[in-house]
Amino acid sequence: MFLSVFDVFKIGIGPSSSHTMGPMSAAVRFLDMLRAQADVAAAAIPAAVPAAIKVRLHGSLAFTGKGHATDRAVLLGLLDYRPDSLDVDEAEGRIAELVQTRRLHPAGLPALDFDPDNDLIFDFGPPLPGHANGMTFQALDKAGRVVLSEIFYSIGGGFVVTAAERESPPAAFETGAAGWPYPFHNAAAMLRMARESGASIAGMKRANELVVRSAAEVEEKLDAVWAAMNGCIERGLSLDGQLPGSLKVKRRAKAIHQQLLRERGANSSLPHVASDWLSIYAMAVNEENAAGGKVVTAPTNGAAGVVPAVLRYYLDHCAGAEPAKVGDFLLTAAAIGGLIKHNASISGAEAGCQGEVGSAAAMAAAGLCAVLGGTPEQVENAAEIALEHHLGMTCDPVGGLVQVPCIERNAIGATKAVAAASLALRGDGQHFMPLDNCIQAMRQTGEEMSTKFKETSLGGLAVNLPEC
Repeated sequence: MFLSVFDVFKIGIGPSSSHTMGPMSAAVRFLDMLRAQADVAAAAIPAAVPAAIKVRLHGSLAFTGKGHATDRAVLLGLLDYRPDSLDVDEAEGRIAELVQTRRLHPAGLPALDFDPDNDLIFDFGPPLPGHANGMTFQALDKAGRVVLSEIFYSIGGGFVVTAAERESPPAAFETGAAGWPYPFHNAAAMLRMARESGASIAGMKRANELVVRSAAEVEEKLDAVWAAMNGCIERGLSLDGQLPGSLKVKRRAKAIHQQLLRERGANSSLPHVASDWLSIYAMAVNEENAAGGKVVTAPTNGAAGVVPAVLRYYLDHCAGAEPAKVGDFLLTAAAIGGLIKHNASISGAEAGCQGEVGSAAAMAAAGLCAVLGGTPEQVENAAEIALEHHLGMTCDPVGGLVQVPCIERNAIGATKAVAAASLALRGDGQHFMPLDNCIQAMRQTGEEMSTKFKETSLGGLAVNLPEC
């Protein structure tokens, strides 16, 4: 399956790609299904006219949905808002109206009854069989009969599939009708194609993108992705105060940034301060994500700070950095993210945080290695080093909020990514453990990891809290 760089890097909102962006997109998609059904059948079968909607959240979406704003995300989707074009101020007013009137007025459909307090159900029973993040949407007629029912799974990174799509996924993309010039489905194939063609990983990824988009569109969209990432860093560095939620976590990126600026002026900083800059870039993004701000999945919201932090670190702190290479960084990172998603998982509810921050660190390490002149073999090595040293990492958000340990975890993931790229560049690309094997190890670890440690907030740090 061809996974575009713009599928890996999607502009949306926080705090979670799987718990916020995914459910919002699922709700919009369900309305689209209703509209399609209404166009065909409503006039001929009056009983099929929808009059109400009910939504049930299962598994991890139920256990941590409140902390991840899943309930709000479903409301936004049912109000026809999409993550990449959300007008927050307008949306808040419409949510308040929905809570008061308990009526939806979607375009192309009759008014629909929907009471957020009673028709959005958090089901704490067993998860649905297809994935830990399952949702059931139902439309009912005036007599209470089901007009349309659909199960959706939010599989990480904002991706949503129906139950049928989950059971019968598209085949791995191959050369054929679409004519992908470099149809690599694993790292071994990627390296083989790079050797045979003489192309870089970014070059191969760009060539694949050009099958479906013009060169100008690819560059324009890459610029937009980086602008959104960098804008998120800047907002995070400019704001202080308390993050929303019961933990009352304070923003720290702005204060640390000001300290670093003062130290830079005094010209007395220690060598490791470069890592502090890297950390605050990541923390700035994840503080914005925790606040529900505009963020780019990279590959998820919970891990959204790693790739932007390492790219900003390259531009601001690496001698000879070239802004023209931003696109190459993102394309290389997306190639690695696509391999991990296709052969394992980027979902914290499925693989733990190794699938989120671990994947992000591998992507960032690969991107940095590439723009610093690394060969495809060195890039693959950098990704493997970064991923290998996140294996087994649990997803255990305290209070169900994407704050503790998520914000600091992105900072440390970014530092691991830079260290991995540096180590890889010191070698010739030859190493013991191939990236493909490391990805398989991550998949196997995720399969055997207890559900308590996979975004349910039932284990790990989430249940080991300080006594106050």
